Amino acid sequence: MAALISSDFEIPAEISQGIFEKAQKGSTLAQLSGARPQKFGKQQVWVLTSPPKAELVGEAGQKSPTPTAYAHKAVNPFKLQVTMRFSQEVQWADEDVQIGVLQDLASNASIALGRALDLVGIHKINPLTGTVSSLVKEGLVDTKQSVQLAGTKYDEAIEAAAGMIISSGYVPSGIAMDPTLSFGLSTMRDANGRKIYPEIGFGQNLTNFAGMTAAVSDTVSAKNEITPDTKLLGIVGQFDAFRWGVQRSIGAHLIEYGDPDGLGDLQRQNQIAIRAEIVYGIGIMDQAAFTKIVKAEE
Repeated sequence: MAALISSDFEIPAEISQGIFEKAQKGSTLAQLSGARPQKFGKQQVWVLTSPPKAELVGEAGQKSPTPTAYAHKAVNPFKLQVTMRFSQEVQWADEDVQIGVLQDLASNASIALGRALDLVGIHKINPLTGTVSSLVKEGLVDTKQSVQLAGTKYDEAIEAAAGMIISSGYVPSGIAMDPTLSFGLSTMRDANGRKIYPEIGFGQNLTNFAGMTAAVSDTVSAKNEITPDTKLLGIVGQFDAFRWGVQRSIGAHLIEYGDPDGLGDLQRQNQIAIRAEIVYGIGIMDQAAFTKIVKAEE
């Protein structure tokens, strides 16, 4: 993997500060299910599988025992890191000309770690390679409940998915959408050609739909990370059944010595590196709390 060098930049006499880049959206899971405080390491969460039921008792009647059952689900730690090399000259140019390269690298490291929550929690993949990791045993993609999109009836697919959640005894509290799904909703029209959902614009900043909290990101389909197409357009669910938290977080920091990524000694190669790390605790309490919306088979 090549390091960033100063010749990668054309530095004019007059420069507008900052770097333009293609927008990357972060984690839908972080928006739909709030983080919970966690200690480091594997956690066990108790899940009530058979809630108690009240008993009607007549006057002077005997009281029966109330059956209750619990199971436990694991919340497992997953460590993720981003390490980016660049030449010493890049740092000098950044300091002298104020390009904003170092700040941009640090910012994108943070975005990458945020997106990783979806890529691991939904797809079970190593974000760097785009392949399923043996370290991840369960993801939301494993839910058996699935709705296939029929034509362009995006809202009917969401409705059907919500119905499955309700039939499973849960409340559809949120929906994670790929931009394709939210844009499809925004372009739906009635028989007279009028938009059915004009209030959502083009759907890229959607935060609510049909009373559910909504979050939009291409991490839902992971089309930039996974080949071939996952066909996943959305996930409807009771998102407090997805448990996650930050067990450890090490912000972006500069590394000037050693061999942090196996590409050779930094000082010998006149290079430095930026690294950021995070440890997520991730667990799914019940797959039946979630339903996938997928594209039709071609």
